[in-house]
Amino acid sequence: MKLTRMAAVAGVVAVLALSGCSKSDSASGTITYGVDATYAPNEFKDDKGNPVGWEVELGNAIAEKLGKTAVFKIAVFDAIIPGVTGGKYDAGLSSFTDNAEREKVVDFVNYYQAGIQWATKIGNSVDPDNACGLTIAVQNGTYEVDDLKAKSKVCTDAGKAPIQQLGFDDQSMATQAAVSGRAAAVTADSPIVQYAVKQNSGKLELIGTPYESAPYGIAVAKDNSDLAKSIQKALQDLQADGTYASILDKWGVTAGAVDSITINGK
Repeated sequence: MKLTRMAAVAGVVAVLALSGCSKSDSASGTITYGVDATYAPNEFKDDKGNPVGWEVELGNAIAEKLGKTAVFKIAVFDAIIPGVTGGKYDAGLSSFTDNAEREKVVDFVNYYQAGIQWATKIGNSVDPDNACGLTIAVQNGTYEVDDLKAKSKVCTDAGKAPIQQLGFDDQSMATQAAVSGRAAAVTADSPIVQYAVKQNSGKLELIGTPYESAPYGIAVAKDNSDLAKSIQKALQDLQADGTYASILDKWGVTAGAVDSITINGK
């Protein structure tokens, strides 16, 4: 893993805490984000175990606009939305794809667009549209899990062998499964897979192009609409002053930039 350090945002200190937190903490000058720090370059750990990445920088910038300090609490991806609805985190900032199922329990402040991408060990021949019978590595709880299930059903409906999912709580482990040949390929969001291929130069290669582009959203509890609107306004201000574009450009992920900040796509 490339140990890229997060650029400091003036007046904001990113704090890694291990204890629980309630929504009331947001009134004391902090905004607490749940984050799965295994999804480079969006969010991952530096050599000291602190969360870094372009979404972490964006979270810091949002906090600064709100006059607060960002607190990042590392969690397993699957546990973040329950942590938001249960009041452990003020928000979930962890490359969440905004979809109808998730919108039943949280609201999303949309700030980015990403597609699904695949990669395989150099020399392999894998077709995402015909991966029947193959083992594909994926991070548990991600949108790609559902995508693989849908593709596998197409296989079985045609009388072919299903796709075998090799799931991990850590995206980097899913990537390594493809590098080692334990899995025929790995699938994740486009910026994640593209970054993984760069980090594993000479070992992995991209398969095709991203598909099913969908918005990322910062997850906020449905009974905390004021916070969602505040985050939306902060992101709009970051777009206006150039900070949003600067962060994406620094990390090489400008392809997913959006023109407008919405809540649940509206």
